[in-house]
Amino acid sequence: MKRRDFALTLPAVATLAQLPAFAQSRRDAIVLGMTLEPPGLDPTAGAASAIAEIVHYNVLEPLTKINSDGSISPLLAERWEISPDLRTVTFFLRKGVKFSNGEPFNAATVKYAFERAAGEKSTNKDKRTFAAMESVRVIDDHTVVVINKEPDPDFLFYMGQATAVMVEPKSAADNNTKPVGTGPYVLDSWAKGSSLTLKASPTFRAPGSIRIKRATFRFISDPAAQVAAVLSGDVDAFPRVTPRGAAQFKANSGLQTIVSGSRAKTVLAINNARKPLNDVRVRRAISMAIDRKAVISGAGDGFGVPIGSHYVPGAAGFVDTTGVNPYNPEKARALLKEAGISTPLELSLVLPPPPYARQGGEVIVAQLAKIGITAKVQNVEWAQWLANTYGGPKNYDLTIVSHVEPFDLDNFTKPDYYWGYNNPKFNELFSRIKTTADVAERNKLLGEAQKLLADDAALAWLYQPQWVTVANRRVQGLWKDMPVFVNDLSALSWG
Repeated sequence: MKRRDFALTLPAVATLAQLPAFAQSRRDAIVLGMTLEPPGLDPTAGAASAIAEIVHYNVLEPLTKINSDGSISPLLAERWEISPDLRTVTFFLRKGVKFSNGEPFNAATVKYAFERAAGEKSTNKDKRTFAAMESVRVIDDHTVVVINKEPDPDFLFYMGQATAVMVEPKSAADNNTKPVGTGPYVLDSWAKGSSLTLKASPTFRAPGSIRIKRATFRFISDPAAQVAAVLSGDVDAFPRVTPRGAAQFKANSGLQTIVSGSRAKTVLAINNARKPLNDVRVRRAISMAIDRKAVISGAGDGFGVPIGSHYVPGAAGFVDTTGVNPYNPEKARALLKEAGISTPLELSLVLPPPPYARQGGEVIVAQLAKIGITAKVQNVEWAQWLANTYGGPKNYDLTIVSHVEPFDLDNFTKPDYYWGYNNPKFNELFSRIKTTADVAERNKLLGEAQKLLADDAALAWLYQPQWVTVANRRVQGLWKDMPVFVNDLSALSWG
């Protein structure tokens, strides 16, 4: 997200006078900036977080809602009951809800959505959550009982994520291009490569609650263009903007700037399944070659907190593991020698489009060179990254990406996940985490899991990003913190 010393010198006036007038001319419409364009619009079929940034809570809704503070509240489920053993959850569904194609939402829909997500052909990135359901039983039109094979203390949170949205059986196959949901908005138009517009749904159950009638998402990946779009008033709000222009934003009285915490982890992922990266000494050497503070400065313009494992400050059970593989180029070189590595060692470094990856990659290439590793950069588009790095043949040695899901330690229990980590000891530990209801004991186990991953140098963890949101000062309802990546249009209004 960012760039070091290129801060734009666009005049701070940058049509400041236009901003309030621009907003005033369309009090029921808004234009939001987005760094990446989604590859499709079905979050149950694709892993890209940009999908949820458009459709989650806006077009497609789950049973529960994750709020900006991380709390859980009712959405399509009005309430629920949980059995003492944490395995059985009874959802009592909201009545009178229809999909935008006129079909009713009911308990049969929930059963269909969950069984589809767990099915053999499912490409849902959280498929294991749904496959862990022992049964989904319809009691009546508005009552459904989910029995999980094992206790899951985070189950209600998972049910609020984009991968758990309700889909309508007749239209589900076409959701990637024509999503049909129960939310307050429907797709109006999509100009590929440029913008996408949502409009208020004529079938929404509470039409009076929709204050923004039309929302346009403009896709602007270039950091300089993002700053220019904000300062010119071409966008009314830019959540998670490249923070290169943060100083100019804060100095502009026509704008509001919000710095948010996150549960994201920006990482240098390592393909554990490839030689010589299957040697823990080589992975530790890579980790010790990296000065996290320099990466935060170069990739995040200083907006980030160093981390040493796949967990972030502020999350329950967090322990500081930055001292496990600290910056130490001399020791890194010694570890490579101990592993029998002849330098220079040439490794591929695949970089997807976000500025944090491309700019962070420049810093990491220079740092790895100091210990005798030559990182050959391959810049790819998101579709290529998803097809060849995250999925498919996994043709990479190293890659930089930000994992935004709050509770995703389970990815380290998947040997076929793109980083190829496979440790039975971690699998056993994570199984205990999932089935431990006692909060203190669970937090202790979470700490052990973080330390184990750090000791294994499963990845080279970089930092916890801090997101910068900038908007016209009259825009109200922007999320302060972002436990999940959404743009909750129903919360927005013009002041």
